Amino acid sequence: MKRTILLISAISIISCSKKDNDQTEVLSPEAKKIESVNIVRKKMNDSIEILNQQNIFKDLSGSHQLKFTSDETSAFAGTANFEKTGRDLYTLNGNAKSGKNTLEIKGTIKRVSEKHLNFEGEITQKINGVVFKRTKKTTFFDEGKGKYWRLQNKINGSGFADYIDIYF
Repeated sequence: MKRTILLISAISIISCSKKDNDQTEVLSPEAKKIESVNIVRKKMNDSIEILNQQNIFKDLSGSHQLKFTSDETSAFAGTANFEKTGRDLYTLNGNAKSGKNTLEIKGTIKRVSEKHLNFEGEITQKINGVVFKRTKKTTFFDEGKGKYWRLQNKINGSGFADYIDIYF
C-alpha cells in the first residue's frame, strides 16, 4: 500500500512539473511581410475612414431659427435642430407656432453645397385650422437675400406661397 501511494505521488509530481516548451510561433519571412503590410493597410484605412466622416462644408449641428411666413398669416418663428449623422448629413426636427397656426418639420438634410440643403421628410403646416403636408424631396436654397436657406417648394395645398426659412 505504501508503495502504491509512493508510486502515485511520484507519477503526479512528474506529470505536474512545469516543462520548458519553446514552441513559440515561428513566422516565415513571407508571413512577416504580409503581417507588416496588413498593419500599414489598417492604419491607412483608419485614416481614410476618419477623413470620410469629416464634413466638406461647415457643420450645421445644433439649434437654428425656423421662420414661417405666408400670404394668409403673419410671420412666426421657432427652432430647427440639426443632429449630425454622417458626412454633411443631418436629422432635422423643428417646429414653429403662432397662436393656433403651427409648422412642424422632420426628416433628413444633406448639405450638397454652401447654398443648397436637400431635404427628405415631412413638413406639416396647420394654418387657420387647415392642415397641409409636404412629403416630396425638396431643397432649401440660400437665395442671397439674407442669412437663411428658403424652401424652394413654396406653393402650399391652397395655392398660396409659403416662405419657410432656416437661418444659419
